Amino acid sequence: MHNTLFRTALLAAALGSFSHTASAEGVMVHLFEWKFNDIANECETVLGPKGFGGVQVSPPAEHKQGSQVWWTVYQPVSYKNFNSFGGCEAELRSMIARCNAAGVKVYADAVFNHMASGSGTATGGGSYNSGQYQYPQFGYNDFHHSGDITNYGDSNNVWNGALYGLPDLNTGSSYVQDQIATYMKTLLGWGVAGFRIDAAKHMAPADVKAILDKAGSPRAYLEVIGAGGESPDIQPGRYTYIDTVTEFKYGTDLAANFNGQIKNLKTLGESWGLLPSNKAFVFVDNHDPERAHGGGGMLTFMQGARYDLANTFMLAWPYGWKQVMSAYRFENMGTYETDKGAPGSTPCTDSQWNCEQRRPTIMNMVLFRNRTEGQPVSNWWDNGNNQIAFSRGTRASSPSTTRAARWWPRCRRSRPASTATSWGAMTTAAAVMSPSTAAARPA
Repeated sequence: MHNTLFRTALLAAALGSFSHTASAEGVMVHLFEWKFNDIANECETVLGPKGFGGVQVSPPAEHKQGSQVWWTVYQPVSYKNFNSFGGCEAELRSMIARCNAAGVKVYADAVFNHMASGSGTATGGGSYNSGQYQYPQFGYNDFHHSGDITNYGDSNNVWNGALYGLPDLNTGSSYVQDQIATYMKTLLGWGVAGFRIDAAKHMAPADVKAILDKAGSPRAYLEVIGAGGESPDIQPGRYTYIDTVTEFKYGTDLAANFNGQIKNLKTLGESWGLLPSNKAFVFVDNHDPERAHGGGGMLTFMQGARYDLANTFMLAWPYGWKQVMSAYRFENMGTYETDKGAPGSTPCTDSQWNCEQRRPTIMNMVLFRNRTEGQPVSNWWDNGNNQIAFSRGTRASSPSTTRAARWWPRCRRSRPASTATSWGAMTTAAAVMSPSTAAARPA
């Protein structure tokens, strides 16, 4: 890790007149493990006013109980009951309406590759027994019975096998597809704008598309984690004909460069082997790699100011549909810490919550992104190592550095005349994050 001075433009002055209207979906924030009522408040007081285009919420379906760990919400029991960790159905519907009124679209995490393991009473009062394949809507014949996944080189084993022993729904069944599509249409009718499709890699692309088609072809982004040595049929590129796909390689590439030399980011995009920009859903990290799941290798809140700077770059750089992560602290990568659920306190009221979306470094760059959407990168400058600057068309410019240096005046003097106004505004708006100021703020 470098002994670094992090410097980035907060753009507060330069962005004072920026429009909050973003093209397409705009920047999304994942409010991981937030309650629906708290999400609604955040939409009205922060996300809407600051120009965020969307919010991803935890799976709004009845699921296995156990708030002491976060992953129980990813073990559904029923698609007819909407009482979950996030809140009851009334709170869910109120949140959707309030966020929409604030100009923030709601995207629901959707889990339909598998159902909950074990047996008992779920969050909505429904009973289930995975050993007997009994759920409120499904029985034995609605599941695959191919054992656990043992070979990621075999796509059929991945699509039909049980992920971590979780009962694998037969998503090729018309009945199963209809049940899931009805669930999605209900949420769409309440005002949800689209869905994150969890574990899409573990379902055949044709099955995923059939379900989405039956639901009316809503906007979706599919979780597909690419990995070398696995079947070509389960790689991200095989799912892009359906809709946008998560580009995990983007996050690991960012981490490698912010831990190395950021000068190389000049060409970040498809030439790096990434998905086409209009098909890529990108992030510095998300809830899985943050906890070293799904391969890890990304920057997280534990890297402090370096993590903030990577988010700043992501929001300034014209590639992909962007998501900012917002979750809560844990202390190490031990199983207990990475499994534990959300704090009991209200989000952003104490240091247990990270609330990255409220950090000026990130929050103001959302407005930068909105204002510069569709503008090309120009006037790239770097010092051959860890200082870079560039402009987006003639509207705005972004300097970044991961080493201490008085480089900004020199860079400013070399600007083309066409960008004088934006560079001048940036100079007056620039803020410095030194080791002392970084240490004084939540990492």
